[in-house]
Amino acid sequence: MHHISIRTANIHRAIAFYEQLEFTVCERFTTGYTLACWMEGMGGRIELIQIPEPEPAPDAFADPHYVGYYHLSFDVTEQISDLPSYLNHLQELFTQKTQENPEHFQPLVVLLEPNQQQIGNRIYEVAFIADADGLPIEMIRILTTLST
Repeated sequence: MHHISIRTANIHRAIAFYEQLEFTVCERFTTGYTLACWMEGMGGRIELIQIPEPEPAPDAFADPHYVGYYHLSFDVTEQISDLPSYLNHLQELFTQKTQENPEHFQPLVVLLEPNQQQIGNRIYEVAFIADADGLPIEMIRILTTLST
């Protein structure tokens, strides 16, 4: 896969959000009449496209009947050793950044606190946060692989 594309109400706020997740802008460009960029991090690439007259995004996380894009998922197994501590760190970081620059930052929203989930022969630690536009992002860590 080359990239995932995300339409955003405010590209500067979205870039600031993903930079806190250690993404970096690798290309800036326009798509017709609007701003866009590619950002790389967590083993992948995202494309942010600013929408000039945005409408609120549907609540894909809370609406059980929603059909379409549901969430990005980042495997943080190699980057972090404890998901609850990582989320606490992010919340503190976003709170500080919001106080310093409320135009580009807002407090981090945790949609689902870390919990364990078995999928196949692996136990994962899973949590969800909301991005700058409220879209769900999953953080997933492999805790253990079960013998079969």
